[in-house]
Amino acid sequence: MLTGKHLIAGEWLGGKDSFMSSPAKGDAHRFSVGTPADVDAAVQAAERDFPAYSALPREMRAQFLEEIAAQIDARGDAITAHGTAETGLPEARLIGERGRTTGQLRLFASHIRKDMYLDLRRDAPLPDRTPLPRPDIRLIQQPIGPVAVFGASNFPLAFSVMGGDSASALAAGCPVVVKGHSAHPATSEIVAQAVLAAIEKLGLPAGVFSLVQGGRRDVGEALVQHPLICAVGFTGSLVGGRALFNLCAARPNPIPFFGELGSVNPMFILPAALSARAEAIAKGWAASLTMGAGQFCTNPGIGVVIDGPHVDGFSSSLTAALEPVSAQTMLTDGIADAYRAGAARMKHAGAKPVLERPEQGRRASPYLYQVTGAEWLANPHLAEEVFGPLALLIRVRNAGEMAQIAHGLQGQLTCTLHLDAGDMAQAQTLMPVLSRKAGRVLANGFPTGVEVCDAMVHGGPYPASTNFGATSVGTLSIRRWLRPVSYQNMPPELLPEALHSL
Repeated sequence: MLTGKHLIAGEWLGGKDSFMSSPAKGDAHRFSVGTPADVDAAVQAAERDFPAYSALPREMRAQFLEEIAAQIDARGDAITAHGTAETGLPEARLIGERGRTTGQLRLFASHIRKDMYLDLRRDAPLPDRTPLPRPDIRLIQQPIGPVAVFGASNFPLAFSVMGGDSASALAAGCPVVVKGHSAHPATSEIVAQAVLAAIEKLGLPAGVFSLVQGGRRDVGEALVQHPLICAVGFTGSLVGGRALFNLCAARPNPIPFFGELGSVNPMFILPAALSARAEAIAKGWAASLTMGAGQFCTNPGIGVVIDGPHVDGFSSSLTAALEPVSAQTMLTDGIADAYRAGAARMKHAGAKPVLERPEQGRRASPYLYQVTGAEWLANPHLAEEVFGPLALLIRVRNAGEMAQIAHGLQGQLTCTLHLDAGDMAQAQTLMPVLSRKAGRVLANGFPTGVEVCDAMVHGGPYPASTNFGATSVGTLSIRRWLRPVSYQNMPPELLPEALHSL
């Protein structure tokens, strides 16, 4: 059952204003509109309960994450039903995303049972050292305090209420206040119900988690500017993320803003690979580009090739692979409108249409455009992300111009090399450049599909993300919500328990 209310420190609370959801299919539901007062109540509760929650043994926090996962699974049918209705995503996608979400929670539980993420260090005392003795110094990573999380539009589960930002913050020992996304409020509430059930079952402090639904811009601003919020996790647009980032930086006490802002995820398709398997690469690109109506931050929007005898055939194969793709429902009407506006911007910037099939309303079909390398280098607007299944093929004159394009890239979440043995020399030239431009560099693959694991980096230099040293996916994401603290000559009774064994 839906309450249509906010969950604030264990209580379902409404308000005087409300909004109706805008599902892709089925009935709309009414939800309370969040206010700065709701934000303040949630953050005050988070701060109140931070000392108790952060002091819990790691085993207890691990059990909490696992219980949340179990409660989400127990509500799987309701989550799928609401999620597919609100977003238009297919049932299989929602079931898979739920598995990713619960798997991530269980992975983080396993990870924090070990002490590696705490980066424990000790420099033993050297009382006889000259000219000065060295004191006993021990280091540990400590949780920072209440964390604000903004739910993403394109992942109603894995990057939303209990997605990677919330799960990693709870794993670190930080309470979480989530601003739910208005694109999927029912899905958000069901997940919040699961979190509350886990809190109640384990007897944890109620302020460890709150969800504030909907809300206008003032709600987001109140959240990032609240003096008790210690850091922010965000997945969304460059414009919205940059505005929140600026607010965090302008606070009297600036705080870190971990924003994942998207990317065009360029692919460099080298000559030998193109000659050997142009059709296979084209089919793979088309499948990756159109997956989920292209609504992924790792969607491969750009392919760079050296013009030559195989490029026309490659373009034809790519067109042939995209043409049969049916129109897909996008997450919101606004996203569909922005997709069409992005395509129009591409054409205005000089991109030549190869495939266009404009749709109306919330539906989207793939677009394919092409430009020369010189046109790309002359017009920075061509490098702007278009959120959806739009591909731009860049035909460069030679390896030197391809390298120019690589050097001119802004920060990316991913860069990809398609290569064969005969391309190795050129690939070795490009690799140092691409490694500076992206958080993840792939060979002979496609960037959609971000593995949740220890070694994953989902982030990159600005504007892909606002903090190039962080990741929003994988166990390393927990480190965002921790800070190092050194203890010098501290009596054992006053040390964190994890430092006792050093």
